[in-house]
Amino acid sequence: MQQLDREPALVIRPSELKDVRELIVLDHLIWTEQTAPGPLMWRSREDYLLHAPPGSQLVAVHNGELCGVVGFGCPTEMESNRHVCEVNIAVHPHFQRQGVGSRLIAEIKRHAACHGIRKLRLRVLSSNTPAILFYRKCGFEEEGRLREEFYLGGRYVDEIFMSCRLTGGEGDGD
Repeated sequence: MQQLDREPALVIRPSELKDVRELIVLDHLIWTEQTAPGPLMWRSREDYLLHAPPGSQLVAVHNGELCGVVGFGCPTEMESNRHVCEVNIAVHPHFQRQGVGSRLIAEIKRHAACHGIRKLRLRVLSSNTPAILFYRKCGFEEEGRLREEFYLGGRYVDEIFMSCRLTGGEGDGD
């Protein structure tokens, strides 16, 4: 496990074209049957870019190494839903439990609030207890649940919807 030397060495910035290879590797590493309804596999760099163009994510970089990402976007095309942002987060296993995820969530809260977003939402499998605890620690609350939505690893798993309301403007949702 690599240790973060000092907090300032961690830079959080919008994703860039040069990040694509590392982001694909991170997706394949993180999104497994334990964390998603199915493994996430990108057929090509172009396929990935159609889903996540540059700037559609915030990346955490430590000493030049991409160590985490938070993706964000409007969950629907409806104007009435523009105040909501759906997020997903992935932190490389070598950097987990070192504050990278918390920093990414804090930054997406600030970014969203500054862009008029009033609510962040996400989905998590009920079997992913560490993620649920992390999201609660970051201010997310369960908002809904689809019972036995997936059959994974020989058992039925709920899909949990969680959200965090933001204060708007310059606030960070806390």
